[in-house]
Amino acid sequence: TLTEDPDVERVVGVDVAPPTGDIGGADFVRADIRNPMIGKVIATAGVDTVVHMGVIATPRQAGGRTPMKEINVIGTMQLLAACQKAASVRTLVVRSSTAVYGADPADPAVFTEDMDPHHLPSSGWAKDCVEVESYVRGLARRRPDLVVTTLRLANVLGPSGSTMMAQYFSLPVVPTVLGHDARLQFLHEDDAVEVLRRACVEQHPGTFNVAGDGVVMLSQAIRRAGRIPVPVLPPL
Repeated sequence: TLTEDPDVERVVGVDVAPPTGDIGGADFVRADIRNPMIGKVIATAGVDTVVHMGVIATPRQAGGRTPMKEINVIGTMQLLAACQKAASVRTLVVRSSTAVYGADPADPAVFTEDMDPHHLPSSGWAKDCVEVESYVRGLARRRPDLVVTTLRLANVLGPSGSTMMAQYFSLPVVPTVLGHDARLQFLHEDDAVEVLRRACVEQHPGTFNVAGDGVVMLSQAIRRAGRIPVPVLPPL
């Protein structure tokens, strides 16, 4: 972890709620990135690397779609404004998602970073990620001296994670759409942590898709999880 790296002087975690587990040698500051005071936190600590992980995937995490949108979009805008003003900040790492590519039937099985989707997502978490990335690109233009890394992570799974996809595969019976077998990609939680660590301690400007090789069909993933698929009719 970063706290164990001898070249990293200090790690400061920022969130609206205190951590529930061990954060090692990191310091914790209770703050809301939607508040302009986040700029004072960055300036006071003399932060040189900002890692933005606060893009929430489900309304349940935030208490509804409206606060979720505020945290994801307004929070990102406030954080990026603070980064723009802080002369100490030299590196910005942003966690995005492969959800920005949408899910059009005509899409290829695997996207590369230089490909555009047929249709941008129009709602929810995926749309928030598209907006977040647009604000990040704007900051990169205004602060060309910054090393800006955007990581589009695939669905993260692992023994200790409690992601939306992990909860889905943990259901006793897994609902699927009748007549449709989705293509999926996954990323192990340890690999997700490692790519974030490398983005912090090395210079990797640009946008990167981060996922395991190839694709897995939903039916295959359900069988490997030892669950029972239950096809349901899609809404009209």
